[in-house]
Amino acid sequence: MTQATEKRHTDADQARQPERRRLQVAASHAQIVVALGVLLTIVYYGKAPLIVMISAVLVAFILEPVVQLLEWTRVPRWAAALLVVLLMLASIGIGISVTYARISDFIKQLPTYSDEIRAFIIRFRRPAEQIQSTTESILGGSTQGGTQGMTVLRQTSPADAIATGLGTLSDLIMSATFVPFLAYFMLTWKEHVRKSTVELFDPSHRRVAHATLGEISAMIKTFLAGNALIGIFLAVTGSLIFRLIGLPYSFIVGSLSGILSLLPYFGVLVAVVPPLIVGIGQIHRAGIAVICGTVLGLHLIAFQVLYPKLLGKRLALNPLAVTMALLFWGSLWGPWGLVLALPITAMMKIVFDHVERLKSFGGWLGE
Repeated sequence: MTQATEKRHTDADQARQPERRRLQVAASHAQIVVALGVLLTIVYYGKAPLIVMISAVLVAFILEPVVQLLEWTRVPRWAAALLVVLLMLASIGIGISVTYARISDFIKQLPTYSDEIRAFIIRFRRPAEQIQSTTESILGGSTQGGTQGMTVLRQTSPADAIATGLGTLSDLIMSATFVPFLAYFMLTWKEHVRKSTVELFDPSHRRVAHATLGEISAMIKTFLAGNALIGIFLAVTGSLIFRLIGLPYSFIVGSLSGILSLLPYFGVLVAVVPPLIVGIGQIHRAGIAVICGTVLGLHLIAFQVLYPKLLGKRLALNPLAVTMALLFWGSLWGPWGLVLALPITAMMKIVFDHVERLKSFGGWLGE
């Protein structure tokens, strides 16, 4: 009787095992959904500190080779980190002072460019208005016999725009002041932070955590180095071509266009704006065609040739994932989201690849 009862219990347990597995899988998926919800909430409401911290991490990675070089010459790490951060701030100050004269001269010329741009827009607005009036007449004069509504738009003066943006500008400046301090402490406490981060995990997972941090570190180094090389190539080549066609302020405009062109896909749309604004009324139509062709050609060379060779193996993100990442992070963090979308998504993929339950997400993001 006892053996028969035990057998019935065993059979019942075996019959319930598939259901238990389904419940475990459902609970696991629910935990992932809840974790993602909490993470998205933190990302949305913690925008400012997260951007500052990520920017400080990137700055620390940029400065780390110089700190290691000074350490090799027997300079204490804290002194090397302090010296490098001070040199970075001094370099930024010198760069601003050197370009200040040209930028101020360019700003003084902006009213002239605005008049030229206005005339350029009016030239294309007239045919558009003619098309609109013709379309309305063909559709049967939908506005006849009724009172046409008039919308009065209040023009915002430059002073009003500046006053409105002071809050955002002050917040940006205040946040930016934290970046050098955070970068210094990250450089000084590098080994402590790395070791403490690994020790946050269960002992059985620490080896995987250590390997994950190593891959993220290598990816960030490659990402920064590759973008620096590509950015220099775009800025120098664009500036030289703009100078050859007689574009004013070719160095400033070419450098700005090269930096904007680093944005995947959407970069070509914004990179063409600075040279076109300066070029309207200053150069002929063939020059404008050269500007558009230069920006488009350099962008294609950067992302079809240079990016795969310099960054392809480290990022390993498919085009759909990159586009969705730009859309997602851009909608959350604005321009900063577009700049940081690729490294954040690449870091997420590395984490997914090392977590058993998230490997499918890493595979979806990969090539």
